[in-house]
Amino acid sequence: MAVRPDSNNHQEKIVVAIGPHVLPNNLVLAPMAGVTDRPFRLLCRSMGAGLAVSEMVTADKRLWHTRKSRLRLDHRGEPEPRAVQIAGGDPEMLAEAARLNVKHGAQIIDINMGCPAKKVCNKAAGSALMRDEALVRDILQAVVDAVSVPVTLKMRTGWDASHRNAPSIARMAEDIGISALSVHGRTRADAYRGEAEYETIARVKRCVDIPVFANGDVNSPEKARSVLEATGADGLLIGRAAQGRPWLFRQIEHYLRTGRFLPAPPREEIRDILMGHVKALHGFYGDFMGLRIARKHVGWYLSDSDPEGHFRRHFNQLTESREQLDALNHYFIGTQIKEVHVA
Repeated sequence: MAVRPDSNNHQEKIVVAIGPHVLPNNLVLAPMAGVTDRPFRLLCRSMGAGLAVSEMVTADKRLWHTRKSRLRLDHRGEPEPRAVQIAGGDPEMLAEAARLNVKHGAQIIDINMGCPAKKVCNKAAGSALMRDEALVRDILQAVVDAVSVPVTLKMRTGWDASHRNAPSIARMAEDIGISALSVHGRTRADAYRGEAEYETIARVKRCVDIPVFANGDVNSPEKARSVLEATGADGLLIGRAAQGRPWLFRQIEHYLRTGRFLPAPPREEIRDILMGHVKALHGFYGDFMGLRIARKHVGWYLSDSDPEGHFRRHFNQLTESREQLDALNHYFIGTQIKEVHVA
């Protein structure tokens, strides 16, 4: 199921399936805490992502009734398949979390063993789990046994440069019944520093038959093709590069399919995308939280056109949803948004 370059310097279309779910393409919005909420998932799907994975939902049932968890369990209006990531370090708790999310509409359960954040790893979750392969086995088995939907695993290349054990975990995962793997090309110790390395991902791909998605530093159409060629992966997870650039998915998809570049969106389309996104955040979270969450997204969208941050400082002081939308409209009328080729 590898993606192969053809003689015209673009990629053959390869069908990728996760269990019974055939994806429309092999580009996936990576789960990101505080980012991949329902409004952003819907936006990225409309911009060409073949799948969008939710923010991680904690396996700690004591937190399931919080407002944050209730919002993360809300998948109304999302296209199929709906993929939800769960996080924790206890097999039975993760199994129960998987069952809960399936009850709320999840059609794919993704297990988080990739997050490097200290607040996650200090609780023996996320990428910290990769230090204990026996526990990894117990977790994977418990979750696969708990639900009838496909279970996937997101991990890093290992704990540190001396312990890149992703291939051994990948073989274990396939034997247990995991349906697909995503591998970020950094270790837990790397966090997000330095450049991703892809040889370990290639090793993972060579040792399993289930789909493998490569993750890490995929920020342009050219980089997407080079990562696919370097790893032999079936698809790509795209995370931070899509923040403020959800149209990156359609640019990459077009380039892989045709070998040609799509131009950057015109100013008017960027305005419509951003204002629609902000409206969706207001509607989903309500004014109080929606206003605050919109601020970081606006910062990402306008990082190139407002490099000194003058508008963003003004925007961050606004306290009414109508004020935010009016300010954005006036900004686009008065500012020539840079239309930069994604390189």
